[in-house]
Amino acid sequence: MSHGNMKITLKVWRQKNSKNNGQLVTYQLNDISPDMSFLEMFDVLNEQLIVKGEDPVAFDHDCREGICGACSMFINGRPHGPKNKVTTCQLHMRSFKDGDTIVVEPWRAAAFPVIKDLTVDRSAFDRIIAKGGYISVNTGNAQDANSLPIPKVDADKAFEAAACIGCGACVATCKNSSAMLFVSAKISQLALLPQGKVERVARAKNMVAQMDAEGFGNCTNTGACEVECPKGISLENIARMNREFYVANLKD
Repeated sequence: MSHGNMKITLKVWRQKNSKNNGQLVTYQLNDISPDMSFLEMFDVLNEQLIVKGEDPVAFDHDCREGICGACSMFINGRPHGPKNKVTTCQLHMRSFKDGDTIVVEPWRAAAFPVIKDLTVDRSAFDRIIAKGGYISVNTGNAQDANSLPIPKVDADKAFEAAACIGCGACVATCKNSSAMLFVSAKISQLALLPQGKVERVARAKNMVAQMDAEGFGNCTNTGACEVECPKGISLENIARMNREFYVANLKD
């Protein structure tokens, strides 16, 4: 059910690049439909800025369907905003009230330098994946998958871990900017399946080493990452990653 249109005050982080200091800039929007997505609301803001000859706000987006994880905005102190298990593009303006002030910032982490405004460089995640978040053994053809019996509980856990979209909300919400939920999901999805067991020792060591080299912090088990993850990735994966890492070091 649609209500009347809303007036919104936006305080948006504006920053030219990683070298410059940024600041919050206030904008007024007077005719926002509650049925708009949060990103559509930003499209309206940017159209107004362009008409005025001002620089539009840079923000990441791609699929706008909650699949890619690109729409990483820190909204009123929460990654992806006030709803649980949604990305920013799945957040609608009806989650806010007429007259609300909304503060929008980029992900804050030393390992995610700001490129511009709300856009940060998350290539640290790509470099972690490149260190072992894949399978390089020959796994045969598609039909051969049926000849490998995998316990349903393992298959389900692997599937749940594989739901991670690599958005970085876990890093943004962690007081230590830890990437352990992301890395543990990527390690878990492969460690739980027979095809991933061949390289599991090297994978755990190499991915954890790269995570540390990128400057992500440590986990102190506060659990904020699981709460703010748009896909509800479980903390159980961090425990599994720790086991994989310890076993890998013992085998050496």
